[in-house]
Amino acid sequence: MQHSARDMDDHPTIDPKQDPQVRRIIRKLAFISEPPKNDTQVASLFPGFNFDVRLVAGITPIERGGLLDFFIDRPEGLNGWIINLTVDGVGQVFDGENEFTVSPGDLLLIPAGVRHYYGRHPDSPKWWHRWIYFQPRAFWKPWLSWERETGGVFLLPDGGEGSSSEFFRLFVEVEKWSVLDDPLSIDLAFNRLEHILLSAARIDQATKAVPINMDERVLAACNLITENLHKPLTVAQIADHVCLSPSRLSHLFRSYVGTGLLQWRDAQRVQYAMQMLRITNEPIKSLSVMVGYEDPLYFSRVFRRHAGMSPRTFRERSMRVTSNEPDEMTADN
Repeated sequence: MQHSARDMDDHPTIDPKQDPQVRRIIRKLAFISEPPKNDTQVASLFPGFNFDVRLVAGITPIERGGLLDFFIDRPEGLNGWIINLTVDGVGQVFDGENEFTVSPGDLLLIPAGVRHYYGRHPDSPKWWHRWIYFQPRAFWKPWLSWERETGGVFLLPDGGEGSSSEFFRLFVEVEKWSVLDDPLSIDLAFNRLEHILLSAARIDQATKAVPINMDERVLAACNLITENLHKPLTVAQIADHVCLSPSRLSHLFRSYVGTGLLQWRDAQRVQYAMQMLRITNEPIKSLSVMVGYEDPLYFSRVFRRHAGMSPRTFRERSMRVTSNEPDEMTADN
């Protein structure tokens, strides 16, 4: 599937000069010669940054010949999803038969496990793009499959009518709220991200004959789980709550969410535990009970499986980031 670039001289539909972060990052890049270890805002722009189950957002201002002027190549992708908004210049995604370009106002959506290969288009002097790394909530799945797809990567071209300016504003707000540690700020970041995904899905589905909707019984199961993370609910109990047999619920859940019900619950528990590890001094033994695990050793194993590190290590790293102390970057998962 090929997409042709728009004229390189076209005016962008949004004004990147209004971005509150890009000039700050460019100034930082001017004074470094290698990826920093203690500045998360800049470190996340280089290969080797450890994206875990957190929501992370930023902007990558690539200039020809600059420190960021290279192609990202992750053959196995990441464990989470990335949504990307071009704000200036032209980017290139993939090469060969799958190559296509993105221009101001275009959105990219890259699912977990899908290859990342993108960078500045050789004919463009720059490519500035805002991005958000995230783990989808279960009920978002119908919004995460757009009509135009190449190599597993979805593209939503700029449709005009001011939509790109609204996306730009929301991307900025996601970053603003995501860097704060309190639970309500994280919820606000997810709220703005949800707004982005809903708006993109609405634009995309206008071209589709039949929109996809989440089964209400699956949504009810998700709500029951998230409201009772501390309770050891069985699949049978959850199925009874939504008036389905356990086997039917398990089948529907995997069909709509893409993973097993208990595996999804573990992921929700870990996300909540990560939030509590960052903002409280709650002992890990007590925290494991708060998220539904009586055995703290089992909780640690589940946490490590999802986050790639132990709860204690995650807390220590979060404290170092908050205090701006140096921390070693680890390889992408």
